[in-house]
Amino acid sequence: MTEEFQIIGKIESVTTIGVGNRIREIARLRKVYGKGRWRKLKGIALVMFRDGTIRSVELLWYEAHGIGRKKLKIKKYLD
Repeated sequence: MTEEFQIIGKIESVTTIGVGNRIREIARLRKVYGKGRWRKLKGIALVMFRDGTIRSVELLWYEAHGIGRKKLKIKKYLD
């Protein structure tokens, strides 16, 4: 998770965007974090920023079993 925001509650409407070799950054993910069944996912969540602002956003991230969520980023603001 990044230092810029903190996820409040649960990520909802999780959808898989890509798996394995369909992910553009797969070689870097495997090199940095290790081999695994990498998936690129998106979902909607409430996040709190450092200044205390709370917003609903669409998040993107990579995830592999046994490795966890990596590279969370905000794709767009929903409110």
